Amino acid sequence: MIRVLLADDQLLVRAGFRALLDAQGDIEVVGEAADGEEALGLVRQLRPDIVLMDIRMPRLDGLAATRGITSDAALAGVKVVMLTTFELDEYVFEAIRAGASGFLVKDTEPEELLRAVRAVVDGDALLSPGVTRRLIAEFAARSKEPAAADTLAELTDREREVMALVGIGLSNEEIARRLVVSPLTAKTHVSRAMVKLGARDRAQLVVLAYESGLVRPGWLG
Repeated sequence: MIRVLLADDQLLVRAGFRALLDAQGDIEVVGEAADGEEALGLVRQLRPDIVLMDIRMPRLDGLAATRGITSDAALAGVKVVMLTTFELDEYVFEAIRAGASGFLVKDTEPEELLRAVRAVVDGDALLSPGVTRRLIAEFAARSKEPAAADTLAELTDREREVMALVGIGLSNEEIARRLVVSPLTAKTHVSRAMVKLGARDRAQLVVLAYESGLVRPGWLG
């Protein structure tokens, strides 16, 4: 079973998500929180697989709660997906930097929500290529001189190549076509790069690709 915690200050939003998720044979809602502080406490108590976390909540907002989860080694297995009202929410960039595995718009289609929950638990970041490219554009707007690429020393040449393609917003299928390999091989290279660099997921790999200088603003095309 995929164990989900809902964190949103709107009762109706939580009720709608719970009804949809609990109706699935492989998903169980294990708890609900109305603010970030309560969410953080429940995550430590229940250790869910995934937290659907609203960004704007009283007492402790979703960003601070996410940082509390991702900075705790004991909670390394917990994935956080931020809930936003609009795709271009000003806090999405900060949410990814805080360690979130992606984000969902609250009025997303039910099938997309279910697919997203399962994908994140499987280790994929919830970032479509279009969203990834917007995230990269945000990095370009805020970027400074990249740090030395010493952090990439452990990667093979192919892993660096794949990481750069992730960084410019390509999906595993697009990477596979570019390198003339299978999607599974592309995903394996992505996974190995994440393990070597200590990245929680694909979203964090994008961050590292940019911060290391492997991807530059001029590559946006």
